[in-house]
Amino acid sequence: MTRQEIEKEIRAIFLREFEVENPEPDVNLRDAYGFDSIDAIELLMEIEKYLGTELTQAEKKKAMDIRTLNQIIDYVQMLADHRQTESEKN
Repeated sequence: MTRQEIEKEIRAIFLREFEVENPEPDVNLRDAYGFDSIDAIELLMEIEKYLGTELTQAEKKKAMDIRTLNQIIDYVQMLADHRQTESEKN
């Protein structure tokens, strides 16, 4: 899964779920778009659907400091890379 593929999907989620079209990559989502904790929970659920697996509590905790679109993309890339590494071990 490439960064471009992840970005495309995250932008699609923002449009579909939060009616935010083309969010700026480095602005604080809370300040710019009113993104709140309920939105964050919904986003994590959408990320789980995208990855096809549930997030662990530790992975969810890592999401607590995310504030920008670029940080979300980095986070999903990290999760995808981790899952790829784990599947290669098995």
